[in-house]
Amino acid sequence: MGKPTGFMEYERRGNPSEGPRERVKHYDEFHPRLSREDRRRQGGRCMECGVPFCQSGAELHGMVSGCPLHNLVPEWNDLIYTGNFAQALERLLKTNNFPEFTGRVCPALCEAACTCGLHGEPVTVKDNELGIIEDAWEKGLMVPRPPRARTGKKVAVVGSGPAGLAAADQLNRRGHSVTVFERDDRVGGLLMYGIPNMKLEKPVVERRAELMAAEGVEFITGADVGGSVSAAQVLEEYDAVVLCCGARQPRDLQVEGRESTGIYFAVDFLSRTTKSLLDSQLKDRQYLSAKNKHVVIVGGGDTGNDCVGTCIRHGCKSVVQLEMMPKAPDQRTADNPWPEWPRVCKTDYGQEEAIALFGQDPRRYQRTVKAIKADDKGNVKSVVTVGLEFREEEGRRVMAEVPGSQEELPCQLLLIAAGFVGCESYTAEAFGVRCTPRSTVEAGTDYRTNVEKVFAAGDMRRGQSLVVWALREGRQAAREVDAFLMGYTNLE
Repeated sequence: MGKPTGFMEYERRGNPSEGPRERVKHYDEFHPRLSREDRRRQGGRCMECGVPFCQSGAELHGMVSGCPLHNLVPEWNDLIYTGNFAQALERLLKTNNFPEFTGRVCPALCEAACTCGLHGEPVTVKDNELGIIEDAWEKGLMVPRPPRARTGKKVAVVGSGPAGLAAADQLNRRGHSVTVFERDDRVGGLLMYGIPNMKLEKPVVERRAELMAAEGVEFITGADVGGSVSAAQVLEEYDAVVLCCGARQPRDLQVEGRESTGIYFAVDFLSRTTKSLLDSQLKDRQYLSAKNKHVVIVGGGDTGNDCVGTCIRHGCKSVVQLEMMPKAPDQRTADNPWPEWPRVCKTDYGQEEAIALFGQDPRRYQRTVKAIKADDKGNVKSVVTVGLEFREEEGRRVMAEVPGSQEELPCQLLLIAAGFVGCESYTAEAFGVRCTPRSTVEAGTDYRTNVEKVFAAGDMRRGQSLVVWALREGRQAAREVDAFLMGYTNLE
């Protein structure tokens, strides 16, 4: 341990944040990093406790506590404190292929399980992780390291989201020749078009793809496998195929007036803004604008919050975010003890910005859309919302409408951010792989599908989840593919 008393001497200090009123003027990241010396002190807060829950990835009461990648958190925190950033990088990359992604967008399961958080503030694990990798990029340590020998085996990875990139990176390091097929015009999948620029600037994704390409990974964009690219041809040309197409089938809203114009899925809204931003800094106007509109967002999760932040940057007139569930408590309750994931209310960046600009939290709890009203041209003009409450019906606890709770809200743009119901079926059908009733690809713990040499990983296999879980899935799938191709594996 670098500083046995560090957790008592140094206060937690996270990366600072630009003020809401200033950051809404741009689409860039707004968390400048701490200096090296300040980062060292934050690393010194790590207790290197006897049981590091931060790296456990253990399931407690249906929720995961600690990092699913089993990052060696105490080791690299100690190395940060002693100033050995190059060695810290080595230990970090041992378990995490892309800490520049998780260091920005992960909800930090590690920090929720940090022992320091039991009676005080947890260690800034997520910021420390980001500090290590960004320091490495700045110091020129992230250079191509192609494998010394090739196995002669060819692997196709379908999808370049976090799971696909992790699988491709691992398999390439093993010496297999990897080709990644991406149907969009840029590499990154969810990382490129599903996560707004404010959370993950796209040059961060591009530089990693360029590094992987320099190490031997081939990327083919605009290649829709199962559509414009024949699945049969891919099966014929490659020794193994890994399907990592995500869970991009959005959950729809089945209410009166759904056919009105001005209603979009959140993933389409966010993707088109990002693409227009990258193509022309929004000058081409090839995006769904919220400017001067009253916006209603159905869904209180991270995607809904991203929509709030994006709509504010467009210049919306107002924004309301509907959440079916009750507001979570502000502090842990007795039935949610450490080190379980804390079921507490989180106010994210978009909601902070709405509070600063409009004077109130955009979230309205236990409400949903009951009907949509359109004008004489078919454009949405308002939504009728209704309150919800829990009731017991036939032994089950269900959400039911509260009588007399209807409220009409002005709305010229309605965004559906109600989650996803599984993968788009056409790629799975093209390969002939079976799907589950949840519309995910059926693949066991060995990531194998019912089709010989076809594997599946990420959200396509487990359903909508976190980036860190996608990385875990991609790494584990790569291990199984390697064993299938070589008869054994030395991948971790």
